[in-house]
Amino acid sequence: MVRVVAAVLCALGLSAVAASPARADPTAGGDLQVAQTLGDRDLTFMLRRVTGLPGPLHVDVLTHRGTAAGTLRLGAVPTGVSADRAEGSSAGTTTSRASVRLGGTPGSYGAALDIDRAGPWELVVDDGSRTARIPFVVPGQATSPPELAVFGGFVTAGVLILVTLFVAVRVRRGAWVLLPAGGVVAALAVAVTAALLSASLPPPPQPGGQVDATNDNVTDPYAVVRPVTNDYSRPPVSLELGSYPAKAGERGTLRLSVTDGATGLPADDLVVHDGALMHLLVIGPTGELWHLHPIRTAPATYEVRLRLPAAGHYAVSAEFARLGGGVQQVRSATGLTVADGPEHNGPARGGSSHNGSARGGAPALPAELTPQGPGTRTIEGVPVRLSAPSPTAGEASTLTARIGDTPTLQPWLGMVGHMIVVGPLDKADATSPTRMGQAAQGAPVWAHAHSMGGDMSGHSAHDMRAAPAHDADAMGHGDAMEDGHETGKGDGHGAGTGSMSGLMPLNGDSPADETVAAYGPDASFVYTFSRPGYYRVWIQAERDSAVLTVPYLLRVSPAGGAR
Repeated sequence: MVRVVAAVLCALGLSAVAASPARADPTAGGDLQVAQTLGDRDLTFMLRRVTGLPGPLHVDVLTHRGTAAGTLRLGAVPTGVSADRAEGSSAGTTTSRASVRLGGTPGSYGAALDIDRAGPWELVVDDGSRTARIPFVVPGQATSPPELAVFGGFVTAGVLILVTLFVAVRVRRGAWVLLPAGGVVAALAVAVTAALLSASLPPPPQPGGQVDATNDNVTDPYAVVRPVTNDYSRPPVSLELGSYPAKAGERGTLRLSVTDGATGLPADDLVVHDGALMHLLVIGPTGELWHLHPIRTAPATYEVRLRLPAAGHYAVSAEFARLGGGVQQVRSATGLTVADGPEHNGPARGGSSHNGSARGGAPALPAELTPQGPGTRTIEGVPVRLSAPSPTAGEASTLTARIGDTPTLQPWLGMVGHMIVVGPLDKADATSPTRMGQAAQGAPVWAHAHSMGGDMSGHSAHDMRAAPAHDADAMGHGDAMEDGHETGKGDGHGAGTGSMSGLMPLNGDSPADETVAAYGPDASFVYTFSRPGYYRVWIQAERDSAVLTVPYLLRVSPAGGAR
């Protein structure tokens, strides 16, 4: 009898050891970063993860240099449907409100909203003139079937062990003790088998990431029985531009509609990609670039406020990701044509600030906005040096921009640097102050590359500089140039300084945000130019809470060394 009891206890110990790797690893989720061009403000909203229900949703609004002070009104609206009519009765009703006072100093301004349930939600942001709606999902705490089997098996085994001991002590015939002992072995077998097989079982589709989120599948994604599949992709979409009656130098609102390419129905399933629901690229006749993030005002409807400085044609492209699908880059077939307007002075909305008259078709660009070849130039008082040795068609080229002299770049849209490439173009069009928008409209290549970040291994915790924070109430020498190319005769800064280790998460699943100024000064990009010719290149990075846009003109040589 003692041997039987000892065998059962040994089996329990071994099973506990064998099952220990199968401990539940709940998905905590990460912070959600969403850039929004809200009126004349370029803002980044940080939705901090909700750690318990009911609980607070902390929203930090990150502002940039030049952002106007003011007040934003925030609201939390549940939007999920449910099979339980009572559960979904409050969908579309604002359940919590707060306000954020933005100061004139760049930094972080926060507020908190109350979240009382898991499921899909919208963050409503109102600046007094327009309202943005940002969708997000609050995950629930669900237990998988293998976990239930493991826990149930161990609980059953524990109870049966006590029964076995009781029978062994109270019953004279030893055969009776085999009954509960056999139950212990069976329960342990179920628990161990579930633990070992749990790693090979496919997870349920992710609500809000692969399938549409509802209250039911967010609360318990295992309760909804679906066929096993690895393909959650959806058809491509069409991008339709609304009318834009504003003239050069005037403020206007551009509306965009996203429709399903297979049905023509509104496609209201865009998900946050690279820190925004939609990345809108606009290239003007002077070659100026706008990288904007339209706000979602209604299902499948977006809008952005513009002030285009010059008369002429503007090429438009949008980049986004659909639920369950990959990233899509959709170029507008029509673009925008802006008529001549009255004389004006002041910054162009969404672009770089410059003064000039729109009369005659285009204002005069300052020297820092004129495209140049690789080398050193100054943008908004910051020295920028681009190294791009001999780019050749069909071969991977490394372009490295040293922005400033200190490692104080801030992640913008989750990346240290962005590079927009358009071409190949005729040299006359690539350098024209009035035809660049039309040339970009028909360019074969539009590309958007990223620099993931430099090596931060040399930084300690106290080296990481942060942007100013507010409470909720206060809320080197250039290389020699030849026909737009680097000859390699200037001083270099070494290949080792541009390592691409990436933005490491600082908050579990959440990477660093714009409050961390500890990257660079190098931003490196690897890109393969498919064709020879002239390319317009814009490199963007954030420094001192301002996004710098640096225009370049590159000549890509044909393969084989031909000129």
